[in-house]
Amino acid sequence: MSDLRIRAATPDDLDAALAFWKLAAEGTSISDDRAGVERLVARDPESLLLAERDGELVGTVIAGFDGWRCHLYRLAVHPDMRRQGVGSALLAAAEERFVALGGRRGDAMVLDRNERAQHAWRAGGYAPEPQWTRWVKHLTD
Repeated sequence: MSDLRIRAATPDDLDAALAFWKLAAEGTSISDDRAGVERLVARDPESLLLAERDGELVGTVIAGFDGWRCHLYRLAVHPDMRRQGVGSALLAAAEERFVALGGRRGDAMVLDRNERAQHAWRAGGYAPEPQWTRWVKHLTD
């Protein structure tokens, strides 16, 4: 994967990332809009990591650190590039970021129905914690 480049997204990359998620990510989030991703990058400019090959976007991960916890979101790899080390390279970059920031443990939200993603996360050394249930409350309509 020596030709793979991983870098932090800039504001100029946000539309491409949103379009990429429609192609490569499973499910949608209420934050999958320009304003939501702009807030993310404005607050934490190094959090949205992009993987590129030959100038083309082939993968993403959000590596958010709030000073307490390390959260991973939107690990997505182009369907034609899966099982070629892109996801592993993105996770390694995210984990390096977390360690540099003082993080101790990364966590990821993975859809129960997304078996492909569960396999990828397990391959990266992650495991579900069955004692936890995610509780949510939508703050806006």
